Amino acid sequence: MTADPSLDAFIWALPKTETHLHIEGALPYSLMRAMDPHTYPADPAFRRKSYRYETFPEFERILLSHAQVWYTSPERYYEAARLIFAEHVRQNVRYVETSFHLHMTEVLGIPAREILAAIRAAVPPGLEVRVFTGMFRSAYNGPLRPVIDTLADWDDLAGVDLHGIERMPTEAWSVPIWRRVRDAGKVTKCHAGEFDGAHRVREAIEMLGVLRIQHGVRAIEDPEVVRLAAERGATFDVCPLSNIGLGVYPDLASHPLRRLMQAGINCTVSTDDPLSFSNSIIEEYTALAHEAGFSRAELAQVARNGWAVASVPEAERRLRLSEIDRLVAS
Repeated sequence: MTADPSLDAFIWALPKTETHLHIEGALPYSLMRAMDPHTYPADPAFRRKSYRYETFPEFERILLSHAQVWYTSPERYYEAARLIFAEHVRQNVRYVETSFHLHMTEVLGIPAREILAAIRAAVPPGLEVRVFTGMFRSAYNGPLRPVIDTLADWDDLAGVDLHGIERMPTEAWSVPIWRRVRDAGKVTKCHAGEFDGAHRVREAIEMLGVLRIQHGVRAIEDPEVVRLAAERGATFDVCPLSNIGLGVYPDLASHPLRRLMQAGINCTVSTDDPLSFSNSIIEEYTALAHEAGFSRAELAQVARNGWAVASVPEAERRLRLSEIDRLVAS
């Protein structure tokens, strides 16, 4: 990889967004090290850039084994979020959509509204943050049902997301819940087209009415699904280095992000779970440039795509887009 200081400066200067970030999966590893350096070594294998998870359950087990040790109180959520958001500001990320795992309230006994409040309290000046909650596709079948039934009424909640093992079926309960959340003016998301095929992207769009697809990359396997997503105005919140770490694609040269963008799909770029992939937004953009050959114009378009769906006043959107235009023209 050849260093290019001017390209690095361009990437840092872009006003960026992060629209696919799990707060538990973004746990700063430094907090684990400070808490117990003997249990949490400086260079664990799973944090190395070359590490590849053999299965999704392995990834989930490692992530949760760390998250459940740290996230034991609203104060712990606040402390982690404070560091996460400070790092965003340092990298010139100006807008973030993050989600907390609703099932943590069941596992740890922390009321979901307290988690939401703690994350929101950690937002620093200069950064816009929208907080979502994510849940498994089977979430409504257990004790979380009363909480799920009230989510549409939570003033400070930006929206909801379905995540977890993608091969679980999308159950009928989620259709009216997702509709109710949208009717309340919130955003609905769904993980699809990561480990399962393009048909799950179609399902998310046609069955759930979702236009914010988390990942979505395997839609490329079916031109009709790509066309559907483009025609409906869907956004794919793509996490390239996560896709490589989890073996969805072997490398960025074979990743379909460019082809999806060329097909008319609004694709953003995010980190997904930095605890697990030891990645950052800057590294995502840099890897796209060096390993997938993205030009400055393409990187700028990725940044524009994030602002296209950001829940911000129109004046701020125009301001950020004009900043990007000036950087490209300079």
